[in-house]
Amino acid sequence: MVLLKSCRAGLADYKLGKEEFQFPKFKHQFIETVLLRIERASKQSKAMSTLSVPPVLTSPRDDAIQLYRAFKGLGCDTAAVVNILSHRDVTQRSFIQHEYKTMYSEDLLKRLKSELSGKLETAVLLWMLDPAERDATVIKQAILSGVTNLFAATEVICSRTPSQIQLIKQNYHSKFGVLLEQDIAVLTSGDHKELLLAYLSTHRHEGPEVDREMALKDAKTLFKAGEKKLGTDEKKFIRIFSERSRAQLAAISSAYHDMYGGSLKKAVKSETSGEFEHGLLTILKCSQNPAKYFAKVLHQAMKGLGTNDTTVIRVIVTRTEIDMHYIKAEYLRKYKKSLNDAVQSETSGHYRTFLLSLLGPSH
Repeated sequence: MVLLKSCRAGLADYKLGKEEFQFPKFKHQFIETVLLRIERASKQSKAMSTLSVPPVLTSPRDDAIQLYRAFKGLGCDTAAVVNILSHRDVTQRSFIQHEYKTMYSEDLLKRLKSELSGKLETAVLLWMLDPAERDATVIKQAILSGVTNLFAATEVICSRTPSQIQLIKQNYHSKFGVLLEQDIAVLTSGDHKELLLAYLSTHRHEGPEVDREMALKDAKTLFKAGEKKLGTDEKKFIRIFSERSRAQLAAISSAYHDMYGGSLKKAVKSETSGEFEHGLLTILKCSQNPAKYFAKVLHQAMKGLGTNDTTVIRVIVTRTEIDMHYIKAEYLRKYKKSLNDAVQSETSGHYRTFLLSLLGPSH
């Protein structure tokens, strides 16, 4: 997805009129620009990912054969399955699925579901999906589980970029035969529903550019809509939080503090509640430091007695190839304990091995 976005960005640089565009003249420059963007995006993605892929890989065909052998006979060689799949990136996993289907006329995901069980099954099946399909699946499972589980759906929607959301919506409709917005409209209510629908449908800029004058104006609007008045004008919060880019929202938060001495985050907490508050805070925190946000989500899932494995799986699996390197750094900085050590102490067996493989070395 990152690479596709870079290619599109490269194409956007060459939106010229027919008279101006002479392919031979621009061909080499165009190709050079696109390849440079791809290389840059790839390096950035790998730098943030904790996934460890062997320098010398076996072919997808050989991986498919090894998986088939692991499934044969009594029981499953779970260690072999984990060792292969936890060290393959999203493209490689897709190729393995294709080869397995071609060679054995069997869907690999269905076979994994029949061979694995429990938390490991949940984690591996989620890992095998394309990122957008994975997010769509998490949202669907969350909203089907009832109102108490809308936390996960809200987190996924409100923490994703506009381009990611577009892909999630496409995959949701393709996979489940219904528009995501339709399910949200039926299964949520009140200001929470209005926020999610606005966030799903509004186009937001993804660049780093900031309009300082607009940030000051929006900060003033939010103050008047919240802390300055009796009651809260939720519509103002919904409009600004759903329409402004991450960079712009971070600037609004900074302006709010400079103008009124308090934090916008505290204002949201004091003026709103429930899932609506959770949605606004997720948007705000991810505009400032997504890694810090997810580090806290993981910490809360593992602190105290018991572990919220659903949350641990969701965050680790969905962020490993995006920004887990930064999440681990934030976790260590804030909680004085490595994320690897936390997972080590809260999990066991092949499930533990799988998660730790995704997290990479603790150093």
